[in-house]
Amino acid sequence: MSEKIKFRGLSRELIALRVANELEDGTYVNLGIGIPTLVSDWIEGRDIILQSEIGMLKTGPLATGEDVDQDLINASCQAVTALSGSSYFDIAESFGMIRGGHIDVAVMGALQINTRGDYAGWSNPARGLFVGNIGGSMDLCAGAKKLFIAMEHLTRDGEYKIVKELSYPATALGKVSMLFTDLAVIEITPQGMVLKEVMAGLTPKDIQSVTEPKLIISPDLKEIEL
Repeated sequence: MSEKIKFRGLSRELIALRVANELEDGTYVNLGIGIPTLVSDWIEGRDIILQSEIGMLKTGPLATGEDVDQDLINASCQAVTALSGSSYFDIAESFGMIRGGHIDVAVMGALQINTRGDYAGWSNPARGLFVGNIGGSMDLCAGAKKLFIAMEHLTRDGEYKIVKELSYPATALGKVSMLFTDLAVIEITPQGMVLKEVMAGLTPKDIQSVTEPKLIISPDLKEIEL
């Protein structure tokens, strides 16, 4: 980008809330590292079953104070609470669930995403060639029925994260169905990226100015609803 453009957007917590609002009751969901882990704070009282790849089903909100138990953690190694009916199992069984197609939605963070729904999320070459950890992300992308991305729209330096072509190592190709950022909600379709919702006070032109690929404006475009 020739100049850095900054818009005030949603907080990380509110990005997570918008993702949570997209999840249907009765779904099995795995939350990746970063913003996705915050989704757990917005599902209490709903029929959404969170699966942690370390071997836990029905994880609850992030734990604080006396509720912290380092044996109960999420993908970011943050302590989580256990909801009524939680169950525990070994890592092999956990990945059997993931690879067997039993996860309805995986929510991941990203470093880059392109118009085809390819995304990069495990390695940042700018920080060194081998900085990053694949972990279970590729298994989740391949096994989940839907893949949501939750991230900030731009890098800290104001550079594109939504790009025409990935320049970072890919995590998955053509798998992303929805993208949630601090500025917009975008659907990935065979025709391209469809701008569905924008941050209050912003216009489609504003979102396009911080997005490298050409956006398709939904005829039902609206402000982000929380």
